[in-house]
Amino acid sequence: MGQTFDQMKMLNQLRKAQKELKNEIVEVEAGDGAVVVQITAELKVKKVTIDPEKVDLDDIHELERWIENCFRDGYAKAQEIATDKMKPLMGALGNLGLGA
Repeated sequence: MGQTFDQMKMLNQLRKAQKELKNEIVEVEAGDGAVVVQITAELKVKKVTIDPEKVDLDDIHELERWIENCFRDGYAKAQEIATDKMKPLMGALGNLGLGA
């Protein structure tokens, strides 16, 4: 049984939305800019920046906390963006018998 036109259209919209997630970038910082992390809405780390002038090497635990916070917050925000973008499509795919 072949796919209907509606199914093809939805699959194309889904692929387009997935491509757009690559270009959606969340940037989070901690330690007043000491650590900056960029994560795509696909939940892939794009970039990590550490400003050595804002890091106290005698308190490396502080730096570790900042990094952990950046990743936690960045992933949460990126996931939110991905969910918002995909939610309308997943509902429509479910109605077509393809989805979630």
